[in-house]
Amino acid sequence: MEQKNQSSPLTCENLPSSLSSFVDTFVDFSVSGLFLPQHPQIPQKPLQTDFPAPDRLVAIGDLHGDLQKSKQAFRLAGLIDGSDRWSGGSTTVVQIGDVLDRGGEELKILYFLEKLKREAVKSGGQLITLNGNHEIMNIEGDFRYVTEKALEEFDVWAYWYEIGNKMKSLCHGLEIPKNPFHGIPLSFNRVPEEFSHSIRARIAALRPDGPISRRFLANNLTVLVVGDSVFVHGGLLAEHVDYGLQRINEEVRDWINGSMGGRAPQYCRGRNAVVWLRKFSDELAKNCDCSLLEHVLATIPGAKRMIMGHTIQETGINGVCDYRAIRIDVGMSKGCGNGLPEVLEINKDSGLRVLTSNPVYMNKNQSFADGRTKEGLGLLIPKQGPKQVEVKA
Repeated sequence: MEQKNQSSPLTCENLPSSLSSFVDTFVDFSVSGLFLPQHPQIPQKPLQTDFPAPDRLVAIGDLHGDLQKSKQAFRLAGLIDGSDRWSGGSTTVVQIGDVLDRGGEELKILYFLEKLKREAVKSGGQLITLNGNHEIMNIEGDFRYVTEKALEEFDVWAYWYEIGNKMKSLCHGLEIPKNPFHGIPLSFNRVPEEFSHSIRARIAALRPDGPISRRFLANNLTVLVVGDSVFVHGGLLAEHVDYGLQRINEEVRDWINGSMGGRAPQYCRGRNAVVWLRKFSDELAKNCDCSLLEHVLATIPGAKRMIMGHTIQETGINGVCDYRAIRIDVGMSKGCGNGLPEVLEINKDSGLRVLTSNPVYMNKNQSFADGRTKEGLGLLIPKQGPKQVEVKA
């Protein structure tokens, strides 16, 4: 698939060499705890890992800093109206992680999702967001895939955040605001001056107990079970299930809130991590370990399928291993493929289908969908798989 980037990721390949060297150095410092703010920790309430099956469940893949495509995905499923307000009623929505990196509107998406969460609850629905590997990377200070536009966005955030803190400090009776830049150097060796403040702002915002990580990422789940569907960004192994899905969620939450040091828990790092695993995501079905998947699902009571992001599916949302593994990352962001938005829908009565904006399905096996997509066209595929549904974006 052709890569079309409006704002080039600052990867190790295209970063200025001095800044690339800084990335490696900063990761070493950040995981050692050198840049971590020191604040007393408040006891946390348990996170909910298991949810009952709703009448309608929608899953949305990786968003990667592209606000326009993110909104298109929500509109495909009738979840927002023309004013970007929640219109999904009692629908449960799961966003599979990777909001950060590769695009320049990361904060805008985080605020957008937070707004929708509040609106959904008022209508009897809910929006559940997960942590992806790029959230974990950024909290650890690994900025290899940040874009210049994203750095500018965090610059603006830091400017207004500091003004807000100064205003609060003038108000008698209010607690003196914490300095989000505490412990972060003013400059870095081998980093061009024009990047220094942006890097400081991103560190301050996203490090454990940072204002952005605490507000928007700490209450993300890392593993989720909704009815008979298991959601995780990369994939699960039996060892993860044995460790405890609830335990994973709460430990990642505590780490993001700053109570477990600078380095992510072990099950979030490495090729077999819950946010990095690709054993069930290869586009070639023969390369997916279906027997392993079957074993993992058997250890989770009632689980029929695992739904994952992380690995771009150039053919669109699809399933392997008798549709026990559903892969929903279509690379929709302009920063990583510019794919056409698609989302997965699971209805309690009618099963699985894919809502897509791909015009290739326009003239194939047409049949009208239900009222939520009455302007669209339906495409039936093999009985054991999802139904493809064309919706005019």
